[in-house]
Amino acid sequence: MTVYKAPVDDYMFVLHELLRVQELASLEAFANVSADMTRQILEGAATFCEEVYHPLNAIGDEQGCVLENGVVRTPDGFADAYRHYCEAGWNRLGAPEERGGAGMPGVVVLPASEFAVSANAGLSLYSGLTNAAHATLARTGAEWMQEHVVPRMVDGAWSGTMCLTEPHCGTDLRLMKTRAVAQPDGSYRITGTKIFISGGDHDLTDNIIHLVLAKLPNTDGKWVDDLATVNFFMVPKFNLDPSTGRMLDRNDVSVGGVEKKMGIRGNPACVLNFDGAVGYRLAGGASAPGKQSSSAGMAGMFAMMNRARLGTGIAALAVAEKAAQNADAYARTRVAGKSRPGSGVPHTISEYPDVKRLLMRQRAFIEGARALGAWVSLQIDLEQASNDAAQRRRSGNLATLLTPVIKACFSDGAFQAANDAVQVYGGHGYIRDNGVEQFVRDTRIYQIYEGANGVQAFDLVARKMPAQGGGLVTTFLDEINATIAEASLVPALDACTAALRDGRDDLVLAAKWVAASGGDEHGDAAGGSYDVMSIFGVVAIGLMWLRVAKVAWDRIEAGEGDPRFYRRKLALARYWVQRELPLTRVLLERARLGNDGVVDLAAAHF
Repeated sequence: MTVYKAPVDDYMFVLHELLRVQELASLEAFANVSADMTRQILEGAATFCEEVYHPLNAIGDEQGCVLENGVVRTPDGFADAYRHYCEAGWNRLGAPEERGGAGMPGVVVLPASEFAVSANAGLSLYSGLTNAAHATLARTGAEWMQEHVVPRMVDGAWSGTMCLTEPHCGTDLRLMKTRAVAQPDGSYRITGTKIFISGGDHDLTDNIIHLVLAKLPNTDGKWVDDLATVNFFMVPKFNLDPSTGRMLDRNDVSVGGVEKKMGIRGNPACVLNFDGAVGYRLAGGASAPGKQSSSAGMAGMFAMMNRARLGTGIAALAVAEKAAQNADAYARTRVAGKSRPGSGVPHTISEYPDVKRLLMRQRAFIEGARALGAWVSLQIDLEQASNDAAQRRRSGNLATLLTPVIKACFSDGAFQAANDAVQVYGGHGYIRDNGVEQFVRDTRIYQIYEGANGVQAFDLVARKMPAQGGGLVTTFLDEINATIAEASLVPALDACTAALRDGRDDLVLAAKWVAASGGDEHGDAAGGSYDVMSIFGVVAIGLMWLRVAKVAWDRIEAGEGDPRFYRRKLALARYWVQRELPLTRVLLERARLGNDGVVDLAAAHF
């Protein structure tokens, strides 16, 4: 069986020493956030995830989900664990108090979410999807949904899904075929097929609330391939009485199949058939046939997708954490080679430089990315909660720019970390009984979830970087420059500071190249987009490591805390700036090639 210990102390460092969230108590959302409260939440979530969720992880992977008589059955123990998770309130830490939640800011909820995914990626996904769905309904749903549907999703009695992808259509929503026909009572009839729907059916909750993309006819009453006709709908598994929220008969939504997946097998990827199912339009309310606002439904969908992309990056990081813990545990117990002369201590593989290289790469990525993810989560909180309009704009710019970076670079790094875990184990990593090959299978999907990483890269160069005349990039560079200026006052950090300065310069050159190349989907910027995105990821994590190093150095100098903890942080920071930040120069040179060498072969010649 694999091991897992939630990184409570690391998150306490990130939240209260690096980000200093306790200093935001003047904001209503942070009024009750103290170090004591945070530790209590984190230790409680850690204990639950370690003792209840983690033991079911291998069972979920082995058994998977099974379709029986039109209903999906989850693995043994999942239903009880899910119920206990909801009863304990871990599923609703971030939900508003008026809806039955704890009202915690997202940056405080983040650690508990990571712990749950690390412990059991498949089981945690049910709650994760539901949280995204009820938050979307809270923003876009009609009043009766706010009153009757959202609270049942918050308490976990009902779950939620996102139904976007179709058999012939993934990212290009214009090609969707699912249709919505308006009814005299203000509802709609939804007809079409959706695929890869995580948690699309299961036996954990009484009802499932599907959030579905579907087309309306255009103003001429025709069905056309136009994004302006795509809207967002709520479609329950069991019909509801809008006046009371009471469950009625089964809606016309059926499970066409459950995919035989590579990983995260404890959560089903369903084919869902909507055969004239009753649905309700979101964000725009009821409207007459042919009258629709494209922005209403799509705004709700994109808001949900952006949150899901951030969540995907953090989920990938969570699985990487578990992979790294198991690689470390194995390396420290696997004896190989001769003992050091005179030591009499068995020589474990953790002493070999190449194994240490793998372990250091895992740790430097995971802990740097964790700090970055928490910082961006805090920016989302500040965009919503700050009393300062300039701060709200600044935080919004940072979160918008870095969302595709976190989703793609975290999932790429997590997949590498999982592969490194197998490499540390050697042949034993390739054997299923040892459990680490599951990490490779599980992390692989995050590079595809919520828009493949290549899509994230093009979104970054074509939309995010040019936005506001490059203003989002300028905001990020301001953060880097301020950090460099502060760290420059500490001579002991000169090497780290210089490395980030060089990485920043490469980022600036990459941004200028993108601006000169344009945003055409077949142009040079598209060909170099992945490398540009990778530069952002390496530099963003480097930014966090320099900030971490500054805090660690200050604590050591002041004689505060455990010096071993801070020296460890400094060692990991040095690894990142020495081994990873220099890659920006290679990435820049490759990015500036654009399409050169990429488009030389016609598709038929591959």
